[in-house]
Amino acid sequence: MTDDVSFLRQQARTQRFTLGAPKEFRVSPDGSRVLFLRAESGVDRRHSLWSLDLATGSESKIVDAAELLPGEEVLPPEERARRERSRETSGGVVGYSVDAGFGLATFTLSGRLHTVDLATGEIATLVDGAVVDPRPNPQGTHVAYVRDGALHVVEPGGADRVLADDPAPEVTWGLAEFVAAEEMSRARGYWWSPDGRWLLAERADTTGVPRWHIADPANPGAEVNTVAYPAAGESNVDVSLALLGLDGSRTDIPLDEEYLVAVHWSAGGPPLLTVQSRDQRTTRVLSLDVATGELSVLHTETDPHWVEITQGVPAWTADGRLVWVSAADGSYRLIVDGEPVTPPGLQVRSVLDVGAEILFSASETDPTQIHVFRTAGGGVQRLSTSDGVHVGAGTSEVTVLSSWSLAHSGPEVAVLRDGEPVATVGSHTVDPGLVPEPEWLTLGERGLRAALLLPSGHVAGQKLPVLLDPYGGPHAQRVLHSRNAFLTSQWLADQGFAVLVADGRGTPGRGPGWEKEIAGGRLAEVTLADQVDALHAAARQYPDLDLRRVAIRGWSYGGYLSALAVLRRPDVFHAAVAGAPVTDWTLYDTHYTERYLGTPAGQPDAYRDNSLLADAAKLERALLIIHGLADDNVFVAHALRLSSELLAAGRAHVFLPLAGATHMTPQAEEVAENMMRMQVDWLTRELERSA
Repeated sequence: MTDDVSFLRQQARTQRFTLGAPKEFRVSPDGSRVLFLRAESGVDRRHSLWSLDLATGSESKIVDAAELLPGEEVLPPEERARRERSRETSGGVVGYSVDAGFGLATFTLSGRLHTVDLATGEIATLVDGAVVDPRPNPQGTHVAYVRDGALHVVEPGGADRVLADDPAPEVTWGLAEFVAAEEMSRARGYWWSPDGRWLLAERADTTGVPRWHIADPANPGAEVNTVAYPAAGESNVDVSLALLGLDGSRTDIPLDEEYLVAVHWSAGGPPLLTVQSRDQRTTRVLSLDVATGELSVLHTETDPHWVEITQGVPAWTADGRLVWVSAADGSYRLIVDGEPVTPPGLQVRSVLDVGAEILFSASETDPTQIHVFRTAGGGVQRLSTSDGVHVGAGTSEVTVLSSWSLAHSGPEVAVLRDGEPVATVGSHTVDPGLVPEPEWLTLGERGLRAALLLPSGHVAGQKLPVLLDPYGGPHAQRVLHSRNAFLTSQWLADQGFAVLVADGRGTPGRGPGWEKEIAGGRLAEVTLADQVDALHAAARQYPDLDLRRVAIRGWSYGGYLSALAVLRRPDVFHAAVAGAPVTDWTLYDTHYTERYLGTPAGQPDAYRDNSLLADAAKLERALLIIHGLADDNVFVAHALRLSSELLAAGRAHVFLPLAGATHMTPQAEEVAENMMRMQVDWLTRELERSA
């Protein structure tokens, strides 16, 4: 195994051992080739565009990012914001789009709009800077893009014109607003018609949204970054749509609901719009008549708590059947033309492609594994055959399968034709030099899924301090059948801890009932109770766990949960590291927060009961708070308010501010290493004091 310093620095240098893995796959219409992005090595941040010939299995580089842009990238602010929302930390070609015939691809480097002829490899520069999200129409005759909040269209070798703009700086065209990108996973703000003559574009007006300001205290001469942030109970962005013709025509389409969740426009039918009420208890699928601008309701979904969003639906099949996912029979089920096509017990997680058949991901009885399936002949076929976490792309006919497993580090990538392997895609990820050895556990009366990691070479009978390492909140899992998921946890175990990772109620993979146990303002109560139950149940199975020395660490929701643990259960937890924690839910965004707590005005008790601030005076255990000063998701105000309340109550704690850091953990190698080492040293010291 590599030494400690090497592992921590490599983890930062390789972006958690993901660089060099192929991603962003596109399959040509004739199924003869696959496009994808990949860096040159496991330590190269710059991705290039590659092509795989399925007949020969040979790979060729279409766009060499280093050759096209030898220097450093300079990104437009809108592109930096897009990458923050998607947690994208790499560089080079980080995204691309292709026309329907696989003749033209578009991408940006340092804000410049480039095209590449996929037949000849010829690269052209269409626009010289500040371009965001370029996409060709299906025919490849025009390319749309956003610049300075305006939606443009340019013809390769031809004119560049503005299709939609607004003189008010608060209005943008063609960009997804904050909550859509952060909470709904909708990164797009415009959509081409199948005939390439129309664009359906989002108009986002932030006039009524509160302005929040992010300063850089380490550089007092730097300008303040002012953002429109829709905090819980406050005004959201005013979102509407317009149908824009290349001939200059325009039809405005107002939306009655608060949220625009998704848009789908294919040859299978008219444009589909998914809209959601402010309380998220009603979601409607609307059909747009492009001739009149009229909207009609195709499907309505309601839930007493909230309607969950599933990526990739609704959509039309190639023959015009409507596809969506509904919560029914204790499962998220795939529905086609009103009929369920997946059985109860199979939890559909996302829809990957809809064509003649449907490609989707789902979990069976084991939520720690994710598999890729397709519909076939009225039934369902599982395409991934080995244990693990499988990510699918392409179509049901030609599927790219990226498989993460406990058996190997990094992904193994295969291309399947009609379910049979025909080619592989090379992966250049760095071997971490560390092999996690998790003990898989099902704990307590609720069957909590958990993993326990012990120090390498641990001898039974030696008592170990316990470190809980959760996320523990909605929309994310930590306990997954993937070696890469436990690298940090195993490194922590090798520093002398028994590390317990547990997924409680509210986490995905176990169905709507499990996820909605946190509804009605029970976010803190339920998620903390499950961590405590997991700890005690694990200790009953493994007597080497020393319950006199228990710590917890986490980031984002995991940071909230960690601070919550020492504030409310000091009888169980003796020290906590809270990274980028939400401490006051009135400071977090509308779509996430109101789903679980309602509004501050309507449910003030829920906000008080789930806030950390009122508990500050109760702190009697060790607490280390870490927060990035440039965080525009969980603002540093969260950490500062908790620290202020602790100080006012005379409660000792440690606060570590990270200059220039956003919500993503620091990427600089020395900072990432030193931050982790400092946590270990601090936790070890505090647990020794508590014993």
